[in-house]
Amino acid sequence: MSEENTTVSTESESAAAAEPSGPSRRSVLGWGGAGLALGAAAAGGTAAALAGSGETVPAALTGAAVPFHGAHQAGIASAVQDRLHFAAFDVKTTDRAELVQLLKDWTRAAERMTAGLPVGEGAVGGLPEAPPDDTGEALGLKPSRLTVTIGFGASLFAKGRFGLEGRRPEALVDLELFPGDNLDPARSGGDLCIQACADDPQVAVHAIRQFARIGFGKVVVRWSQLGFGKTSSTTPEEQTPRNMMGFKDGTRNISGTDTAALEKHVWVAPKDVPGESAWMAGGSYLVARRIRMNIEIWDRTPLQEQEDIFGRDKAEGAPVGKSKERDEPFLKAMKPEAHVRLAHPDSNNGATILRRGYSFTDGTDGLGRLDAGLFFLAYQRDVRKGFIPVQRSLARADVLNEYIQHVGSAVFAVPPGVRDKDDWWGRALFS
Repeated sequence: MSEENTTVSTESESAAAAEPSGPSRRSVLGWGGAGLALGAAAAGGTAAALAGSGETVPAALTGAAVPFHGAHQAGIASAVQDRLHFAAFDVKTTDRAELVQLLKDWTRAAERMTAGLPVGEGAVGGLPEAPPDDTGEALGLKPSRLTVTIGFGASLFAKGRFGLEGRRPEALVDLELFPGDNLDPARSGGDLCIQACADDPQVAVHAIRQFARIGFGKVVVRWSQLGFGKTSSTTPEEQTPRNMMGFKDGTRNISGTDTAALEKHVWVAPKDVPGESAWMAGGSYLVARRIRMNIEIWDRTPLQEQEDIFGRDKAEGAPVGKSKERDEPFLKAMKPEAHVRLAHPDSNNGATILRRGYSFTDGTDGLGRLDAGLFFLAYQRDVRKGFIPVQRSLARADVLNEYIQHVGSAVFAVPPGVRDKDDWWGRALFS
């Protein structure tokens, strides 16, 4: 749960992200659904402004569409949306051709849903004797900046399955069991993952439902997670969000215009993946961790102790000894076991990750306690140089461990983006 160690960006996947256009609040209210026409221009931006108007509104209010095609998959460096539905799938088919066709079908469905269109022939108007191509719960809803991101788990590359054993990248590692981990196998691993993010929860849930429906008989959902309240922002000019412990999270996330940081820490370079692993060039690696928070104990912890645990004050988010949230932290002023100090790149030989985490609440644990916490999502160029050294540092000494526990875990290789309508998820891997 690294708050300090973050390198994140806005929508770098599309040049449209940098274009400052879109409707004002007054225009959104006056035009209604007309804001959809501005989708490409407002796709990843923090705020959108109509030409000739100085008034701007957050991109989330436009309901705009994020471009699906690009060198990198959307949903990584994109501006973080408000809601998440994440699902890991086990592949049940043993037929390679059938799996390839499924990936093609999923790609076409993602293209349509991210544009605000129904899957296939839609939910209505088809043959009365046949089930519709789309389940219909997103009819009439805007795209809500939906992004859909796919990843491949290490188990997909197992010998004797799909002939991919020689194409597993070295960086797609099996994570070690860190001190304090209490991982549930039913909430860990998976052959495939799909991350659906949107500003409307129904749009995100609809997306995952369609992939499960299209994959019926070929894949099954292994586990899934709903998320709300982004816990890290990829748009630092907006207010930094807070996690369920009440502290600002992701203060050090960088702007999407910092393409150099993305190239250094997030995107896989061709030199990283020689030979049979070259299909991963332009992709990234995702670590997903379900982190349970002991909310009831935390809520009874004195304020000063809470601030010492994080190394920042709760109101402003300023590091110890500083007055502003974005002041450069003086790590030696913090307690040796403070979370920020241990997670900082300077404490981990420069290890830096891109975060897109979300809060979650999943009812109670049967003992009257909230099952709540952080669904941690971290993208990086190499897990061995990103998440692993940081988590080793945190697991060894972070005092925050008294209040949290990692209960689910998975690692996925996230391929590069779909270039055009003839391309599909994983094409280079299966070619």
